[in-house]
Formats: sequence, structure tokens, C-alpha cells
Amino acid sequence: MALEFPQIDPIIFEVGPVAVRWYGLMYLIGFAFALWLANRQAAKPGSGWSKEQVSDLLFYGMLGVILGGRVGYVLFYQFSYFLENPLYLLRIDQGGMSFHGGTLGVIAAIVWFAKAKGKSILAVGDFVVPLVPLGLLAGRIGNFINGELWGRTSDVSWAMVFPTGGPEPRHPSQLYEAFFEGLVLFLILQWFIRKPRPAGSVAGLFLLGYGVFRFAIEYFREPDAHLGLFADFISMGQILSLPMIIVGAGLMYWAYQHNNSTEKHGSQQPS
Repeated sequence: MALEFPQIDPIIFEVGPVAVRWYGLMYLIGFAFALWLANRQAAKPGSGWSKEQVSDLLFYGMLGVILGGRVGYVLFYQFSYFLENPLYLLRIDQGGMSFHGGTLGVIAAIVWFAKAKGKSILAVGDFVVPLVPLGLLAGRIGNFINGELWGRTSDVSWAMVFPTGGPEPRHPSQLYEAFFEGLVLFLILQWFIRKPRPAGSVAGLFLLGYGVFRFAIEYFREPDAHLGLFADFISMGQILSLPMIIVGAGLMYWAYQHNNSTEKHGSQQPS
């Protein structure tokens, strides 16, 4: 027995040639939450952030997510097809976004913004990353509504038969990702930032947490059909998550070591 997949039309409504889709709405919800949280954080005394800076940062971050996500998907998951059809990079109407590519895009936006505004790159990164998980939660729910990126076949009692996944019941891995990469990671970061932390440690915790959750959930997510598993045991998502785990752990270690070093010299600055 398998749970019945809820048949939700991915298109909310249409006006002439314009269609409003649940997936796009989820992105908007994610950015709306990010804007609300960022303004709330900026409003705290001594935050060093203005509403104008928040708006600018989120605008460039949004560009980083969209451009980086698309370029990353094409290069990481469809590179051979891209070589044959270079214009595929521009076919956003055919879908395809990579979180790892979006992360690189956001990092580029953070570096550019920090240099343009005279802010510390690590401080900007620490400000941005707590805003990300709720966007991930919304995006994965959008994937679920679209019936895409489903999990591997399973006989667990909550397995589902997805419309495009064949007749076998599968893990609803989109919901696993929404819960762990979205809600749980959000709560961890919100707990972590309740106290002053060394610059870079918040960004490091995000990279580490997301990398660990994504690596683990990939064991339940169906690998891309044209890629499969490398060496029959590791997926592309796991390969791309390993650097996040290593960099995240290294950044946290460096942040606390640097914090201890500056404390000894009496010049510690909380992030």
C-alpha cells in the first residue's frame, strides 16, 4: 500500500499567455520571508544595517540564486547536453535549478556587496545565511507540488506513487529536504545567532548543516537518470555537498581559533 500523491495543478491560474505556477510562488514566498527576517535583524540596536542595504543585498542575492542556480544546473547536471545545445542555458522555461550553483551565485553576490559597501565579507555572509533555510523549505514544497525530484523506490508506509515516477512507491524526498534543510536548519541557525558569535561561524554552520543534511537525504533521493551513481555509490548531489561540509567545518574551526587568538590580544570583535 502506498499513499496517494495529492493531485495539485502546478498552475494556480492563467491570464491569457501568462501562467502563475506554485513553484514560482514558492520562490516569492521564500524571498518575502528573507526580506522580513532581514529587516527584523537590521532593526536591532547596533546591527550596522539599514533597510536600504537590506534591499540592495537581497536584490543581488536573488540574482545570484537565479543565475547561479541555472548555470550550476546546466554545468553540473546537463553539461554534455549544453555542449551540444549552448542555448539550453537560456531555456529557463524548461526548468532546472541547482542549489549548489545558487550557493556559488549568492557567495559571488555577497563578495561584491561587501566590497561595494565596505563591509566584512564574513559579516555579510553571517547576516545572509539565516535567511536561506525558509526559502529552501518553500522551494522543496514547490518541487513536491510539481511531482518532481522524487525519491528512490521504497516500501515504507508513507511512500508515494508519483505521476512521473512510474508505478513503484517512492520516498517523498522533497518533503525530507523541506523538513531538514529548511525547518530544522532554520531552527538551528536561529538558536545559534541568539548570542554573539565569531565572524564566519554562522556561515560555516550553515554550509556544514546543509551539506550534512543534503548528503544524507541523497540516499533517499532518486539520482538523475542520465548521471546515475558515480562508482555505484555516490550521487552528484553528494559530490557537490562534500566541499560544503569541509569548507563549513573549516570555517567554523578558523572562526573560533581566530576568536581565541584575538581575545588573547584584547581585540576580539563579535560578529
